[in-house]
Amino acid sequence: MAAMSEAILVELTGIVLLGIGSQWLAWRLKVPSILLLLAVGFLAGPVLGWLDPDTVLGDLLMPLVSLSVALILFEGGLTLHVKELREVGRAVWNLVSIGAIVTWVLATASAWLFLGWSVPLSLLFGAILVVTGPTVIMPLLRHLQPSRQVASVLKWEGIVIDPIGALLALMVFEAMHAGAVWQELPMQAVKGFGKTLLVGGVLGVVGARCLSVSFSRYWVPDYLQNPVSLMACVVLFTVSNHFQHESGLLTVTLMGLLLANQNRVTVDHVIEFKENLRVLLISGLFITLAARLELESFRQLPVAGSLGFLAALVLVVRPATVFAASVGTSLSWKERCFLSWMAPRGIVAAAVAAIFSLRLEEEGVAKAGELVPVTFIVIVGTVTLYGLTSGWLARRLGVSNPNPQGVLFIGAHRLAREMAKALRDEGVGVLLVDNNRQNIGAARMQGLPVHYGSILSEHTEEDLDLTGIGRLVAVTPNSEVNGLASLHFIEHFGRSGVFQLPLSPEEKNPRTGLTGAVNGRTLFGEGAYYESLEGVLEEGGSVKKTKLSDSFNWKSFRDQYGPDAVPLFVVSSSGKVNVVEDGETLSPSSGDRIIALVKTGGVPGVGESGT
Repeated sequence: MAAMSEAILVELTGIVLLGIGSQWLAWRLKVPSILLLLAVGFLAGPVLGWLDPDTVLGDLLMPLVSLSVALILFEGGLTLHVKELREVGRAVWNLVSIGAIVTWVLATASAWLFLGWSVPLSLLFGAILVVTGPTVIMPLLRHLQPSRQVASVLKWEGIVIDPIGALLALMVFEAMHAGAVWQELPMQAVKGFGKTLLVGGVLGVVGARCLSVSFSRYWVPDYLQNPVSLMACVVLFTVSNHFQHESGLLTVTLMGLLLANQNRVTVDHVIEFKENLRVLLISGLFITLAARLELESFRQLPVAGSLGFLAALVLVVRPATVFAASVGTSLSWKERCFLSWMAPRGIVAAAVAAIFSLRLEEEGVAKAGELVPVTFIVIVGTVTLYGLTSGWLARRLGVSNPNPQGVLFIGAHRLAREMAKALRDEGVGVLLVDNNRQNIGAARMQGLPVHYGSILSEHTEEDLDLTGIGRLVAVTPNSEVNGLASLHFIEHFGRSGVFQLPLSPEEKNPRTGLTGAVNGRTLFGEGAYYESLEGVLEEGGSVKKTKLSDSFNWKSFRDQYGPDAVPLFVVSSSGKVNVVEDGETLSPSSGDRIIALVKTGGVPGVGESGT
């Protein structure tokens, strides 16, 4: 018993270590994390034999996978905002209805043609492959940074299609049990969809309502709200599946969606907790499912048929699905082309295939054992292909910017406008947000892109188009607004991309100012505060751009303007923007452009111009 407990502990530790380690390595190498997770899991399992999830975890494995998928879909539902459907609603609806049917039919035909499977088994596999999956889509979207419309379509499709595909596969499976797929499938589909919508819909609505009411009436203390949400997700998923198989996926997705779009109580802290949990679950799931594969099962597959099926799925099924579903929508041809090259399969497909394969093998269905290895060929093939090529395609089509250099300014007063204008003139994207109509009007007169509203409003964040924006610069004359905005957008830009300008020297004092957990990175150099910088502008100073050269280098710039000049930004010759941070030692080279606030009386240097 003790040896078994230690083996399970070692197995779980190895899964966590390899999963999170792969995530970190993927971040360092700037490659899609899913690729490394699959490779590491396959290497640690069937190749080297370090991990053996089936032997160690036994009957607990598939229930743990199911619960993990439920939590991932619940978190996915929390990220869905109905307002996004104003632009992409028709496209999303078509993809999860017309698109699902087209995918099912064409994938079924491809499986029958290339894999030589029976019609019932091909129908089941086609239904399984209807899903795309947020477990793969979301990490790829984070890596690609596509345009807002494309990201919304893929996110909604990936989350909503999972319960639909799982339910469709269940209907085919039950029809196969009845012994006559063609005769039983229509009736099974009607009954199954109706019961699933009833059970999943009712429990999803009840769960969301209970959580929002209990949180808003303070029946649950703040420190228990995340655990209670987790508990509700697990309990309702299990109860829903008890009354109707696979309806739990709809329950948790709907519950997350309703919670995210109600106005009774904020759920930002729940979303943040679930996002952190999602990274851990996705890492563990991909490592586990890749590690449990058997090399022998792949050797028995027809190589030509498997590759032909994968090619058909990528080159025929997905493009036909997207173009059939995008008729009459607002999607441009470039967006349609990109969407037709983005349909990786993930954990839900693997989990559903594993469950049905095991049941069909026990019943002696021919070639049922090939379901899992072919599914993983599809997962590995699509993730690898899309992960390695979608970034290049998105850049070629102009629908993505994986390394955005644009700057979001919180505040549109004179200092913010001058900085934004200087960056815009250097080809850097900018966006200013302010709730002062006079500031907004002045920015518009200068041709600067602006948004009127409070940056702390939930509606403002939803309305912002942050395509091409990679960092935040909070420079309002309100330290609380700056601090809260910095904290809020850390989730979007990362802590390294959020900057805040202190109002006065006192704000840097840890005893009197805001704490480091709230502030962004401190802007500009020592002595640079909102009050002092505004004072320079009032006294006739200006924001100037200077291009360094061999004859006018960084030392020449410092000699020209002395210690009073405040470097604000450095734009490299390649277009990369460096926001100057307090305490940073600058060493710009020839070809870089310095954007600095200088006092009056300076003589323009070589290649310099004022804004």
